[in-house]
Amino acid sequence: MSKTSRIAGAVIGMVALAGSLAACGGDSLEKDKAGAASSGGAAGSGKKGSLVVGAASFTESKVLAELYAQILGDAGYSTSVTTVANRELYEPSLEKGEIDVVPEYAATIAEFLNAKVNGPKKAEKAPVASGDTAATVAALEKLAAPRGLKVLPAGAAVDQNAFAVTKEFAGKNKLKTLSDLGRSKAGVKIAAGDECEVRPFCAPGLKKTYGINVTGIDPKGVGTPQSKQAVKDGKDQMVLTTTTDAVLDSYGLVFLEDDKKLQNADNVLPVLNAEDAGSQDIADALGKLTKALTTEDLAELNRKVDAERAKPADVAKDYLRAKGLVGK
Repeated sequence: MSKTSRIAGAVIGMVALAGSLAACGGDSLEKDKAGAASSGGAAGSGKKGSLVVGAASFTESKVLAELYAQILGDAGYSTSVTTVANRELYEPSLEKGEIDVVPEYAATIAEFLNAKVNGPKKAEKAPVASGDTAATVAALEKLAAPRGLKVLPAGAAVDQNAFAVTKEFAGKNKLKTLSDLGRSKAGVKIAAGDECEVRPFCAPGLKKTYGINVTGIDPKGVGTPQSKQAVKDGKDQMVLTTTTDAVLDSYGLVFLEDDKKLQNADNVLPVLNAEDAGSQDIADALGKLTKALTTEDLAELNRKVDAERAKPADVAKDYLRAKGLVGK
């Protein structure tokens, strides 16, 4: 899933789907409470009750949902994973209690709720997310609580937009950060989506925040093989991808640190239905995972699913056991 348009999509999606949320909120998800319509197998003893974990339909969300389900299963809950197409559909089901917990991204869900509560136009003019994780989560909590949602603490794992250059380009210009690139005055053509030209986190933000000399946009997509190959071949100098891109090294590319926090804080965190899944026991179980999971871990889990064709449930199980987070 491209993170390029995630924040904008959170706002725009509220306009496009506002009329269909009630109708699509999830008759089928009602069945998930009984385990009948779940896309994932049940786990756990069920001594403490049953929980439905929601996932969006992209690899990383499915992996995170499996991690949540399995660690909660180890804590004594009967768990199942159900995959829903997108946030516009699963978030209302989370509010209703048809889904109990979902893995989320702090900035994105904050702006989604901002648009839902205040309207898309007002949300666009007055965003609540920023590069400050604590402030973003605090804003999210204020929006979530009145809707019956509980937000657990964010961890270090973050999936947000990131920029990369070749190791040779970085070495030649002595680059480790985006500030270094700005100071170098080196011209860079960016391999990205065509929206990079106007989005504040991309070309305009790079120019304004870092003083980077952006010479153009090569519309090959966000983090696509074609984009990374274009930078490797020297046709472009920088690629827009994400922090959980696990194959950069195979193209000879390295990340440049977003040292002035141009990107919003899309740290991974659990969001729960407060009534059905708001217990401290559940928070403690998920908290163990949140504290352990790193951005590098997430990238490697994604790689195993996408490159090695491993199943999300299997990579989640191996990870949790390797970290000593569940019983053998």
